[in-house]
Amino acid sequence: MMSIPRPLRFGPAFLGLAGLVILAASCRKTTPGGVPPVNVDIAINVNNPAYADLAVPGGWLYLTGGSQGLIVYRFSNNEFRAMDRHCPYQTANLCRVHVDESEVVARDTVCCGSAFLITDGSVVQGPAALNLQRYNTSFNGTVLRIFN
Repeated sequence: MMSIPRPLRFGPAFLGLAGLVILAASCRKTTPGGVPPVNVDIAINVNNPAYADLAVPGGWLYLTGGSQGLIVYRFSNNEFRAMDRHCPYQTANLCRVHVDESEVVARDTVCCGSAFLITDGSVVQGPAALNLQRYNTSFNGTVLRIFN
């Protein structure tokens, strides 16, 4: 005699657990945290006297843009780094970092209490655990483009 397979039945406990797993997966953040995303697309002619601080490697300046402004750093003759000045620690406080007298570190001692290298945005002093938000750059020898 052949037996007929019975359909699988799932009890309320299994269905509840499955529902929690699906709900938990849907609540995950799609971004890692830190600075809120903003559109950045800026082009500057580095030969313009207004950007003279970027004339040589090691030079830097502030630009308007991003969430709380940008720090642009000339890493080499052909490479630039652009970082948002918005401190990634407790971002709702809208803390803004400033390049200190060393001209190597950007810090905010009043609001977020963190410090970052302007060469790449990496954390050198907490409590921030995330680096400064970096933006893409391209340089054609005259025009520097900063974008995301």
